[in-house]
Amino acid sequence: MEIEADTREWKDEWLELRKQGDLFATIEPIETLIPKLPYKFYYRFTDNSGNESRLMIEDWEIGALYWNCLRNADGNENIALSKVKEQYEVNFIKNKDIYLFLGTTKEWHRRRATNPFVIIGVFYPKKELQVRLF
Repeated sequence: MEIEADTREWKDEWLELRKQGDLFATIEPIETLIPKLPYKFYYRFTDNSGNESRLMIEDWEIGALYWNCLRNADGNENIALSKVKEQYEVNFIKNKDIYLFLGTTKEWHRRRATNPFVIIGVFYPKKELQVRLF
């Protein structure tokens, strides 16, 4: 697991997109802008062929985990980040089977064709050890 600092505010173009209303709505919804994650989270791993990859985790769950850890750490970002890292490195890797759901868009295929994928979901069922039958 790798963590990098990111911008703390939404890009102006994204804020402008949020201002666009629904053309077919009869009542204007009350919009609250969710806070932007100030960090990017990555998994670095080696596949069965020995190829190393570093993919950004875009799953909403890691953002929710960060905000919960930040709240439990009374706003201390270093403690919150260490708790996120502990969950993904220690708990998931030692105690779970990890499956990554990957996704991409046509735009990213054009920009960086060598590896246009991001992790859009992490599935982590409990490891089950099978007993030998003989």
